[in-house]
This record gives sequence, structure tokens and C-alpha cells, in this order.
Amino acid sequence: MAPLAHHVFFTLHDDSTQACEALVDACWEYLRDHEGIVSFAVGQRTADLNREVNDRRFHVSLHIVFLDRAAHDTYQQSARHQEFIEACRSGWAEVRVFDSDLQPEKPPR
Repeated sequence: MAPLAHHVFFTLHDDSTQACEALVDACWEYLRDHEGIVSFAVGQRTADLNREVNDRRFHVSLHIVFLDRAAHDTYQQSARHQEFIEACRSGWAEVRVFDSDLQPEKPPR
């Protein structure tokens, strides 16, 4: 099974540093320690990268790579993931999710 990348981009109603930091902290609290996570990162948008190709319609981004689809699916249904959603959703103006199956190695051609 291939690893699965799960990228979530949060646009907040309140884009203050404090609100962004609170969401980053909540991600660490609720989402970090799930079985099957290979890589976890979360942070605020880089303010000074403002090229025309930069998508700036978010304030906080979450990046998780799961061992496989099964680990991702278990995470989605977990109590802590559901608690995170309930605790934080009122602050979200928009949430965009990008999921990708990853190729850990270049396949032979």
C-alpha cells in the first residue's frame, strides 16, 4: 500500500497571530499522536512569500503523511480527530483538504 499525504488548509474568521497559534496548538494536542502517522507538520502561512503563484487563502496549514490509506481512514474516525473538529470548527471560515497517494520511489519505466 502507498503512503497517503493529507494536507489541510484552514482559513480563519480571526486571522490574528493569537488565533493562528491557538489552532496550531490544537493540531499538536489532538492530531499528532495517531497510529500510522509517518510525518506530521503544522504551521502558519509564511507572510513574506507573496509571489503570484502563492495561494494566500489560508492562515494555518496541516500536513500529515500516513503509512497507508487504512491509517488515514482510522485517523478520520478517531475520537481525538472528532474532538478537534468540535473544539475548533467555529473558528474556521473555510477548510480545504488535499489528499494524495504518494509514490515512495520512482517506478521503473
